Amino acid sequence: MADRRIQVFYTVAKQLSFTKAAELLFMTQPAVTFQVKQFEEHLNTRLFERTHGKIALTPAGDLAMYYAEKILDLNAEMEARMAEMTGQMSGPLMIGASTTIAEYMLPRILGDFKAKFPQVQARLTVANSETIENRVNDHTLDVGLIEAPSHHPNLTTAACCEDELLLICAPGHAFAKLAKIAPRQLAEIPYISRELGSGTREVIDQYFRDNGMPPEDLNIVMELGSREAIKGAVEAGLGVAIVSGSTVIKELKLGDLVAVPLDKPLRRQLTLVYAQEKFRSKLLQSFLDFVDTCLISPSAKSTK
Repeated sequence: MADRRIQVFYTVAKQLSFTKAAELLFMTQPAVTFQVKQFEEHLNTRLFERTHGKIALTPAGDLAMYYAEKILDLNAEMEARMAEMTGQMSGPLMIGASTTIAEYMLPRILGDFKAKFPQVQARLTVANSETIENRVNDHTLDVGLIEAPSHHPNLTTAACCEDELLLICAPGHAFAKLAKIAPRQLAEIPYISRELGSGTREVIDQYFRDNGMPPEDLNIVMELGSREAIKGAVEAGLGVAIVSGSTVIKELKLGDLVAVPLDKPLRRQLTLVYAQEKFRSKLLQSFLDFVDTCLISPSAKSTK
């Protein structure tokens, strides 16, 4: 196990925030500050400049971060190689997923993977796509499944299965009896949107642009970060929304909501992301192969 002080320093250096580092490390902020102070005392130099509520790496901090990354990568490789020598697949696997994938696709996959490799401790983080990408890029997650194409040049991506998005409204809404609806018809009515940073929001906004209606023309009455909150608001008649069809199966069967196909179908490719590393553990590779079998479409191609 690498020196804990190195791990804490590296996380703070990547985030340039003691608060964010504490959240990622599941530590209190004072504990993070103490570990960094101990590391600075050990190296007999200051690693961060602290001014006006912000921090920045000193020249010594830049050098320490360079070596810390090498030490942590080698430590992870050593532990993985040693585990592989036993012939058993074991250890933690840090997985991140956006909400739709986490709630509707991953439970079965993780259950099957756990049955095949019972010694593996799969730990799932659920957040919006932007957050998952950042955490994979920061190496605090091993792999992520997100609802939009990746924007990080340092991440390897693979297109996953296709997901269709539909407009939903309350049964008594004027749109409920329509066979289909054009994007421009949404400009004048109350619309409920996902929050900025959401992969779903990004895909929908681009869909509107591609169909000649800037997202700014929408009458957005709410921006919500919860799929359940959006469904509840639509069911209450507060507006309409566009969501993944897989997330409203129960409500459609019960008659609580009505789904109306878009005039030009909106389909998206879900995306798997992981870091471009020189070393990839056998555990991570096994999970990627497993997901490839369960989820990734045969036509999907990996890109960088």
